[in-house]
Amino acid sequence: RFIDAFSNHIRSSVENAITNKIVESASKLDHFLGGLPKEINVDRVAAMNVTFVNDPRFISSSVEFDIDGLFIPSDKTAPQSDINFGDTKLAPALGSSSNMLWISLDEDVFNSVSALYFKAGLLQHLVDKVPDQFLLNTASWRFLIPRLYRKYPNKDMLLNISAISPPSVRINVGRIDTTVDLDVIVIVLGSDDIVPVACISLSVAVSGRASVSGNNLVGEVELNYFSFDLKWSDIGKLHTGIVQSVMRIVLKNLFVPYVNSYLGQGFPLPIIKGFVIRDAYILTSYSSIIVSSDVSFIEPMNRSGIKHVLGSVSEDPAVTMLFH
Repeated sequence: RFIDAFSNHIRSSVENAITNKIVESASKLDHFLGGLPKEINVDRVAAMNVTFVNDPRFISSSVEFDIDGLFIPSDKTAPQSDINFGDTKLAPALGSSSNMLWISLDEDVFNSVSALYFKAGLLQHLVDKVPDQFLLNTASWRFLIPRLYRKYPNKDMLLNISAISPPSVRINVGRIDTTVDLDVIVIVLGSDDIVPVACISLSVAVSGRASVSGNNLVGEVELNYFSFDLKWSDIGKLHTGIVQSVMRIVLKNLFVPYVNSYLGQGFPLPIIKGFVIRDAYILTSYSSIIVSSDVSFIEPMNRSGIKHVLGSVSEDPAVTMLFH
């Protein structure tokens, strides 16, 4: 009877306390999120736009954030996005359901950075040094391209490899495919000048795989196939089989290793400073790469209110960020 008499008062007090605590935590979270950087610099050219495009959504035991995620020039302030993500779905559970963090990166993220680097003129490379330097001397091609050797005996060469359009990235279940169109200009170093002798147009298809190193998403590609067309030549008409053999050597020994040297550096995932990804699992689904992982503290948080908010979030089974 005594308990019954005060049950309504007890219930009301508990409900008010819970409500106040939720409002207080939400206010701290909102204040913290508002103070986060709007972009993450990758290099002198590119930065990732990490502005929020929707309010956080609390779903069951997870918190979902929608972030723009596209790459922008690093000297520009990240604009507010007007993209509507109302139909975005949660990433499916990966591996253990206890993973703290899920990040889904749409293929548009990767296409945005390829377009940015192309526009900046960075998708070109002048090859003057290779592991087997003899390949860049006309003597190494005297049997495959006799006319080249006869006209320029024992001359060093350069290869100017340039993308003629932004590479196109396509992600599907279990696959990451990229197509890039290239011009390869063969240049002979004369006594006091340089002489372009041929230009070959290539359409190259590579397949890749992604992994996580530290807080970076890194990758590696391998050659699938290529097609080619001889644009012009000052050393006569080249036999199709010869061009194919030469270009296969160039792509496998020069182009692919060069691309992998950059992909191995990767780009930063949008992780709050003070945390590091661990035990990452990667899945490729239709049009997106999904990273599922846990996170760990690596340095103390000293901003007022941040440590408490992040501690509460990191205890959730999943903190989901969706990038588009």
